[in-house]
Amino acid sequence: MQLRELLFPPGATKQDWLLDAALAGGMGLLTILPYGLRGVGEVSNTWQLIAAVLMVWPLVLRRHSPLLTMVAVSLAGLLQLVVSDTPMATLAVIPIVSYTVARWVPGSEARLVVAIGAIGSVLGPLRWIIDDPAYISLKSGVWLVLAWFVCLGLVITPYAIGRRVRESTEADQDRVAVAEERYQRLLAEREQEARLAESRARSQIARELHDIVAHSLSVMIVQAEGGRAVADKKPAAAKEALTTIAETGREALTEMRRIVGVLRDDPAEGQADFAPAPTLGDIQELVLRASDRATLEVRGQPPQVSAALALTAYRVVQEALTNFLKHAGPQATAQVTVTYGMRDITIDVLDNGAGGKTKAAVAAGHGLRGMNERVTSMGGQLLTRSRPSGGYQVTAVLPIRGTTSS
Repeated sequence: MQLRELLFPPGATKQDWLLDAALAGGMGLLTILPYGLRGVGEVSNTWQLIAAVLMVWPLVLRRHSPLLTMVAVSLAGLLQLVVSDTPMATLAVIPIVSYTVARWVPGSEARLVVAIGAIGSVLGPLRWIIDDPAYISLKSGVWLVLAWFVCLGLVITPYAIGRRVRESTEADQDRVAVAEERYQRLLAEREQEARLAESRARSQIARELHDIVAHSLSVMIVQAEGGRAVADKKPAAAKEALTTIAETGREALTEMRRIVGVLRDDPAEGQADFAPAPTLGDIQELVLRASDRATLEVRGQPPQVSAALALTAYRVVQEALTNFLKHAGPQATAQVTVTYGMRDITIDVLDNGAGGKTKAAVAAGHGLRGMNERVTSMGGQLLTRSRPSGGYQVTAVLPIRGTTSS
């Protein structure tokens, strides 16, 4: 700690100055006024009055500079030892100064007031009895010892109180600092959680858009190629293919509006279409619309599950069929089997296309990774592999966990 900070510790406000000035004025009225009323005709009275004033006025600096106050009072006390052979009323300032130094001066420097007070506690009583011819008597010796203890107690007791108050205040400040640090850390954690939630939301939206766009475009391409191939021979089939393309495009646009709608700052402004998310019942229509080379088998009754689990099952079938249409080849067929059990939902998508090539092509994109993230987030397991007999296999097991429809 620098000397300036030690002599003039920060923290004394205008109100502190006023309170300390009022304290000095009050002590002056109580302790200096009697010496003033005695008059200044005698030299001893004049010096006692001066010593009394010098003893009290440093209280004005009590909180602005506790150490300077202690030094000034100590010098005034020495003057009193010289000019007065009896205790003066201004000694009441000493406990105040002792408390002040202990309260406002940090570290070991505050102990100076105890050392000075101990010296004064010895010198003062000696000065008061030195003019007594019987001061060496037993009675005077007992009085002297008692006076020492009383004077020392007037220094040590307020010092101990001041240190206790200072330690309590510092403990409160430490608690406030710890609470502030904890609050700042909590804000940082919440901000981090918000960023993670935002990142997860972006990833989820990216997966949704990937599934919708990739599947819809694959269906539309397959239907367009099929319609072109039979346009001359079977106009009705070509018309049906065009109808499927239009319906697929409209559905994809509706789902994209539903997903992108949550990104708008003002959903009402954009008039976003918040259509319900696909359910387990929509899987059949998904397979029928995807291709006539894909068939669906449903085992058991669809259970009541959460919207998130239903959407995951729907997207697994959608992504598997998308990969089938893109990579299995024009002659391949796919079998989709959905088994509704008591504890889980099992989805199997098997095709007889070019298995090895399909695996390499799919692995190069984000389809399998997004599918695996969806299934894992629901606590399920995903198996994707090339079949030994040819083709590709996608198997997902999704635990129901007693979820209800939402």
